[in-house]
Amino acid sequence: MSFLSPDYPEIRYDGDEGEISASFRRADAPPEYTAPNGNTYHYLSTRLSTDGLFGLYKNRMGPAVGGTSPHFHKTMSEAFYVLSGEIHVFDGDQWFDASQGDYLYIPPGGVHSFGNISGEPAEFLMLFAPGGAREAYFEGLEHLGSMTDEERTEFLVRHDSFFADMAKGPGADSWEERASLRKSFKTG
Repeated sequence: MSFLSPDYPEIRYDGDEGEISASFRRADAPPEYTAPNGNTYHYLSTRLSTDGLFGLYKNRMGPAVGGTSPHFHKTMSEAFYVLSGEIHVFDGDQWFDASQGDYLYIPPGGVHSFGNISGEPAEFLMLFAPGGAREAYFEGLEHLGSMTDEERTEFLVRHDSFFADMAKGPGADSWEERASLRKSFKTG
């Protein structure tokens, strides 16, 4: 028997009683990964824990200037929700200074970028849907500099991250230059 409105997804649980299957995570849980630059990643929900429905990550960027070059994903959407501080985001057309409560959604194929040029720490959520294996991507970023151009390109393609310059990948742009031009980028 179908009782859901047609604008709902297909039924994924067909039991009649429900089940005990929720997971809870305390706010003070340590991050699953800390990058060499001190940025932290909390793997709140992963592809494995959501059966591929989505991946949700809480990231904390330190005050150091840095970010990723414009890129897109072929298999998943991405969204950013700023919890504290300020990140600099690109929606494929223009740059925005995103602060607490600001949100950016990027559909599959949408060019986007983000980084920190504020000089202060920033904390934000990243949502990928459907869920991809982003943990291996985050943890592999620190090794990009020691890879050959071919290895770097293969890593990026394997993790559904497509940059204008695949050999340089996320490091193709100068975030220090972007930070020095901050006043011209500041948005209300």
